[in-house]
Amino acid sequence: QVQLEESGGGLVQPGGSLRLSCAASGSILSIYAMGWYRQHPGKQRELVARVVISSDGSTDYADSVKGRFTISRDNAKNTVTLQMNSLKPEDTAVYYCNAAVRVRASYSRTEVNDYWGQGTQVTVSS
Repeated sequence: QVQLEESGGGLVQPGGSLRLSCAASGSILSIYAMGWYRQHPGKQRELVARVVISSDGSTDYADSVKGRFTISRDNAKNTVTLQMNSLKPEDTAVYYCNAAVRVRASYSRTEVNDYWGQGTQVTVSS
C-alpha cells in the first residue's frame, strides 16, 4: 500500500500565496512522477503541475498557472511541494496530490499504479 499525505491549503486573499506539500510513504519501489491536480465544483479533475521524479525532474504546468505556481521535489523524502503565488479566485478548488508509483504486484512482477491523496481545499477570496 502507498499513502499520500497532503498538507497546506486554506483561505487566502487574491494575490496571496500558499504552499502545498505531499509526502509519499509505504511499499514504494520507485516513484515515476508526482504532481497536483485540482477539481472545481461540478467539473472534472485537471492537472495543475507535475514533476518527473525518476529522471531529470522535468515539469509540466497547466497554462493557467504558468509563471505563478512552482512545483519542486525532494527525492530523498519522496515529497513534492507546490508553491502557489499571485493566487486568483479562479484557483479556488480542491487540490489532490497524485503519484505514479512502482510497487511489487507479485513475487516476480512489479507494476506502476496511480495513487491519490484525500484532497485539500484552497479558497481564494477577499
